Amino acid sequence: MRQKGHEYILIIDFGGQYNQLIARRVRECSVYCEVISYKSITLEQIKELKPEGIIFTGGPQSVYGEGAPTIDKEIFELDIPILGICYGSQLMAHLLGGSVETCKTSEYGKTKTYYNEECALFGALPQEAVSWMSHTDYIAFLPDGFKTAAHTDNCPTAAMYNEERRLYAVQFHPEVNHTENGLKMLDAFLKKVCGCVGDWTMENYAQTAIREIREKVGSGKVLLALSGGVDSSVLAALLSKAVGSQLTCIFVDHGFMRKNEGDEVEAAFSGWDVNFVRVNAKERFMARMRGVSDPETKRRIIGEEFIRVFEEEAKKIGKVDFLAQGTIYPDVIESGSGDAATIKSHHNVGGLPDYVDFKEIIEPLRMLFKDETRKLGQELKLSETLVWRQPFPGPGLAIRIMGEITDEKLQILQDADYIFREEIAKAGLDRSIGQYFAVLTNNRSVGVMGDFRTYDYTLALRAVTTTDFMTADFARIPYEVLESSSARIVNEVKSVNRVVYDVTTKPPATIEWE
Repeated sequence: MRQKGHEYILIIDFGGQYNQLIARRVRECSVYCEVISYKSITLEQIKELKPEGIIFTGGPQSVYGEGAPTIDKEIFELDIPILGICYGSQLMAHLLGGSVETCKTSEYGKTKTYYNEECALFGALPQEAVSWMSHTDYIAFLPDGFKTAAHTDNCPTAAMYNEERRLYAVQFHPEVNHTENGLKMLDAFLKKVCGCVGDWTMENYAQTAIREIREKVGSGKVLLALSGGVDSSVLAALLSKAVGSQLTCIFVDHGFMRKNEGDEVEAAFSGWDVNFVRVNAKERFMARMRGVSDPETKRRIIGEEFIRVFEEEAKKIGKVDFLAQGTIYPDVIESGSGDAATIKSHHNVGGLPDYVDFKEIIEPLRMLFKDETRKLGQELKLSETLVWRQPFPGPGLAIRIMGEITDEKLQILQDADYIFREEIAKAGLDRSIGQYFAVLTNNRSVGVMGDFRTYDYTLALRAVTTTDFMTADFARIPYEVLESSSARIVNEVKSVNRVVYDVTTKPPATIEWE
């Protein structure tokens, strides 16, 4: 849906693995965009949207294969600039009368590429650089009216363009960090070819969102399940600015939060114009956890108990008009539905529609990426503690404690995790690592402390770098930071005598241990 008063780029998804990343890069250029499946949009709808430009994403198939994703070729007659990326470039060539064939030599990964400076995408850039390739097909013959804009040693058409028709195509992926100057190439398409100035900022979005929320809610009551995570906290701040005391936030503290976290969340909203309800339910949740070791059982029990607690508190409030959810754009894209009525499945909202009496769900963040959500939080003057809070699973530390949960284990992990996060922050790494935390294993090992033999827990440290959390690499934390973290944990945390660092990627491992 085009945002009123903003420039708009339509990204048509042909099944590429980087579709979210393309959208994020376009937003980084301060231009609003949306990702819509080729299956879900018609030529008439594109005409109604009147985008400043269109981007075709990559995809896993061959354009000449049976059932390959395609689009009405009349799209090229709409006088709208189009950029094809990878599969999108081959589709453009194929539909316009060029030829796409199987490569004699496939290209994957970093590839030296030679650029034609006459092309608007590359004019201000070095004529040689590395691009990220991922293809087994290539454009063998150009469509009429097109020129070659780039090539590699193995690919004669790494990019092509028709300046008069404002049609551009690149075989590589400019959206990934491995492509040198890739963001500048996208920016050139947006600004030089599409004529965008870049009017998409979180300041503008905040003003628009606040106005629209006020119009929709009117004098109604809004209820929000506040988890203390980034998304729900930013949403609470936004709703507070929009409707103030008409908002009630229910914060269920299940006792498995990180050290001091519950108090930090409550303190962060103490000065905001909202009805903040904190439910300290640790004893209730711990009672349900007795004797439970299986991680999926832990998740199910905590999710069910959360709903019961939320239901009890919601009944005290009575009828509400709107239930607010912190759904963000990656959730919308991954659902594949594009349906505004889709409800995000999450531990603290799944099932709520059956229990809470409300008229409508509102999701004011549903068109924002995570980094935009953080920027919005900063724009709203939300506490930096919450804006930059580490990602945290709904069941909290319950699934970072291997085996049965006890008060002793919970205290050990809270203390150790706090130390690790403190050392990461002291080293200035807290905003460059995607996620970092401690895990209390159920293993005990022999150690020596002073003159005494110990038999205590092994604690694991986990830190990863990632852009989408679908894949992740272990973070290369400096040895001195690992050393200081380990030394402090062993010396300051009771019952831990061994610290290990997890160096497994995702896949084959997951980011969390349970």
